[in-house]
Amino acid sequence: MGRKIAWVTDTAAFLTPEFIKQHNIHVLPLNVVFEDKPYRETVDMTHEEFYQKLRESKVHPKTSQPSFGEHVALYEKLKEEGYECAIAIHVSSKQSGTYDSAPMAAEQAGFKTYAIDSRIGSYPMQRMLETGIELAKQGVEVEQIVSEIEALRDKAQLAFLPASLEQLQKSGRVSGLAMMISQLLNIKLVIAYNKEGVCEVVHKVRAEKRAKKIITDLLDEALAESKIEEVAVINCNNLQGAKDWIAELKQAYPNINFIPTELSAAVGVHAGEGTLGLTWVRE
Repeated sequence: MGRKIAWVTDTAAFLTPEFIKQHNIHVLPLNVVFEDKPYRETVDMTHEEFYQKLRESKVHPKTSQPSFGEHVALYEKLKEEGYECAIAIHVSSKQSGTYDSAPMAAEQAGFKTYAIDSRIGSYPMQRMLETGIELAKQGVEVEQIVSEIEALRDKAQLAFLPASLEQLQKSGRVSGLAMMISQLLNIKLVIAYNKEGVCEVVHKVRAEKRAKKIITDLLDEALAESKIEEVAVINCNNLQGAKDWIAELKQAYPNINFIPTELSAAVGVHAGEGTLGLTWVRE
């Protein structure tokens, strides 16, 4: 019988309630800090409430990692429940301090934890969890499970197209002048995670159709390396846009399963409502 492993992540993975319940995942909430107070994602407000508040807020919100106290309390609880260790898969350390806090919180709680910097967010984090859980069921040693999960980082990609630059400008990601010029020239940004887990602008093009083509070109390059069975069409409160794109993608890639996937509210703060993108993990 394998060791009793606790699986930990944060809301950047934006797992479904069904997935969390099925696999008994322990999720630390990221915070969206509005002018009145901070809100724990999926705990203090729903996704719908977040976007409503974002539209109405006069002061642009900020984001922050889970509190250190929450982190410590979780590991103390897992220790009391008889878990031998935890494998914690967190959003890119270049985007949040959650990963850096994990080993410190675990040490304070006196609980063995293997913290993994996913170097990405969203759907690939779920795939990492699925892989680890399956390996644990097979009785694979914890250190090998961690190694296998870390190997997936080089096979994962995520690229997205912000609906507008307004939110990026409000959150300080682009200058007001750059936003004004981009709007005048109808320039769209394509943003992607690099191998170090940093979000960077990879292309600036005119028109959304060309921007989407840049992203599918990245998918084609990945397919040339190895098989991809599933691609998540990520979106910030833009399910219809994701469905419309899926209809187009299915015609071009009939052998790939495309699924619509919401992005974390913490992403919505910076990327803005309406954002679309693709993410996948190569086989």
